[in-house]
Amino acid sequence: MASLGRGGLQFVLIIWLQGIWLPQHGYSFEETPLWAGIYMVPMTIGFLLAAPVSGVLSDRIGARGLATAGMVVTAATFIGLTVLPVNFDYVVFAALLLVNGIGMGMFSSPNRAAVMSSLPGNARGAGAGMNATFQNAAMVLSIGIFFSLIIAGLSTSLPGALTTGLTAHGVPAADANEIAQLPAVAVLFAAFLGYNPVQQLLGPALSQLSPDQSAFLTGRSFFPGLITEPFADGLHIAFWFAIAACVVAAVASWLAGSGRPARETAGAEPAATASDSGTIPADLAGMSRADNGVTAGRSVSGG
Repeated sequence: MASLGRGGLQFVLIIWLQGIWLPQHGYSFEETPLWAGIYMVPMTIGFLLAAPVSGVLSDRIGARGLATAGMVVTAATFIGLTVLPVNFDYVVFAALLLVNGIGMGMFSSPNRAAVMSSLPGNARGAGAGMNATFQNAAMVLSIGIFFSLIIAGLSTSLPGALTTGLTAHGVPAADANEIAQLPAVAVLFAAFLGYNPVQQLLGPALSQLSPDQSAFLTGRSFFPGLITEPFADGLHIAFWFAIAACVVAAVASWLAGSGRPARETAGAEPAATASDSGTIPADLAGMSRADNGVTAGRSVSGG
């Protein structure tokens, strides 16, 4: 659930930065892919700071509290992102990303330690593989869910916003209506790939406009201002889904037990291996597990 709640986050935030915030703050559409990555660095820093520390602490105090707290912190940052205006103050945005990374770091290492310590030694390789498989599959699924939710929010209000905004600045009504009927995903991906969205959407129709109108429509303020409200609707839906997923993950982490590393009884694993290979009888292997291998050792030497 944690991967499902956060897997699509970076994808959504990059669209937010590239399509709206960066152009409104003076960056050309061609520059936005690079700067979107740079402005996302606080999330990575938070994760790199918290994950090693939480891993060490989970060995001492158990994983349950840390993993649960990590998910609660992450959910709180999603709530903060829902109340953040689309044209935000970057200091606040960076602080939320930093805390989000810290929350995920608090969860990730203790959760992995709890999973691995709950398995017997001879099953930990398979357990690690299954854990990684589920995590990666959930992150890919999360991207699809986040993007679908944003598109669902955009589709309700974006066509009307496009029609009104384009016709108000001299675009013929027929061309504006044709563009408004395009899938919302086409509008987003134009910005996501670093192209000027309006220039790509209007194409030859730009030549029918006056130079001033054409320059305004393809400038850095028209498109971001046009999709701000529709995008905010889809963004809030996606973030509330992430909040729900993080809350479920927090509850599951709390109910999973202490998560303290399991202490295997000395001689238990060698005895089990010897029993499986036929070196000593199974009943003696069971006795070795009960008394740390002492009885099994005497029985074999006495035989």
